Amino acid sequence: MSDFLNIESISQLHKMLGYQKPEHPLVTVLDYSKIKADSNHYDIKIVTDFYVISLKSPSPKSVQYGRQYYDFEEGSIMFLSPKQVFSVSDFNENNKSQGWGIYFHPDLISNSALGQKIKDFSFFSYAVSEALHVSEKEKQILTSLSATIIGEYSEKLDEYSQGVIITAIEQLLNYSQRFYSRQFLTRKKLNKDLISRFEDLLKTHFQSEKLKENGLPKIDYFASQLRLSPNYLTDLLKKETGKTAKEHIHLTVISSAKYKLLNSADSVKEIAFSLGFEYPQYFSRLFKSKTGLTPLEFREVR
Repeated sequence: MSDFLNIESISQLHKMLGYQKPEHPLVTVLDYSKIKADSNHYDIKIVTDFYVISLKSPSPKSVQYGRQYYDFEEGSIMFLSPKQVFSVSDFNENNKSQGWGIYFHPDLISNSALGQKIKDFSFFSYAVSEALHVSEKEKQILTSLSATIIGEYSEKLDEYSQGVIITAIEQLLNYSQRFYSRQFLTRKKLNKDLISRFEDLLKTHFQSEKLKENGLPKIDYFASQLRLSPNYLTDLLKKETGKTAKEHIHLTVISSAKYKLLNSADSVKEIAFSLGFEYPQYFSRLFKSKTGLTPLEFREVR
């Protein structure tokens, strides 16, 4: 069997898992307790054309964060966007998963408000290790919404069915966003450690020659150094500091630029290049947007 599996339709997904034919062409809710483990589906790269909201219970033990925080063990939820690659390991035919998974095609929500809003749910781009861990009460809330979806497509579909299904999905995502906010709070000590490491990386990067070689750093670089996804790091910084990773980078750029403008005779062009800007006008534009002055005006008034 190929080491890469592309699942393009709900029907294909059901057939692969030995499920009966789907009752809706664009959305399904799978009961994991009814799926028999298949060794052909393990240790291969899998990509789907769907959004996936997957709750497994009990929560898998995470080694990513050690024991520095407390998370609920009632279940963990993973969010995947279309074309996102993932894999499943540790095959054991006697393992029985509990939980459910909502799989829906982008076409389901394309003409709805959720179709425009879904990009705002950044956790669809989090890594698996950044899954949402829920309490029993939280799990019940989300499970009841998944049951609403099942109830709608199991009955005779009418003109209201799709709207009810989309509303249930949106409610589930809104609750998940709230629960992630709670999770950020319960990881306060870990979050402070991560922010401290991020600030150290940022400081070290601007003190090295990497700026001249590689240009301004991007969030992806710092996220990889911290073993986090870019969206998770951005959301973490926003929750803890009120500023995004991009804003932190820009603040460091401006701070470094001010020092160079006041303590060297380098031209604005030379300073721009030293800070990783390919085009000096971009540097001047950013500097003025943050300080209200051009680099030359700042040098003159100081």
